[in-house]
Amino acid sequence: MNSDQIKGNWKEMKGKVQQQWGELTNDDLDKIEGSREELVGKVQQRYGKSREEAEKEVDNYFN
Repeated sequence: MNSDQIKGNWKEMKGKVQQQWGELTNDDLDKIEGSREELVGKVQQRYGKSREEAEKEVDNYFN
């Protein structure tokens, strides 16, 4: 799934994303607004992962 598809379907996907990364708040998800980079940053921050780990996790989730 590419970035445009994620942004276009973000409202529908927010619940599933929150199930995957339960430490992300509704406020976090509202700020992310479907941005892959923002999501990677929040996953990195909330879970203490390296940038590479967070990118891989997000990419694996959406592919």
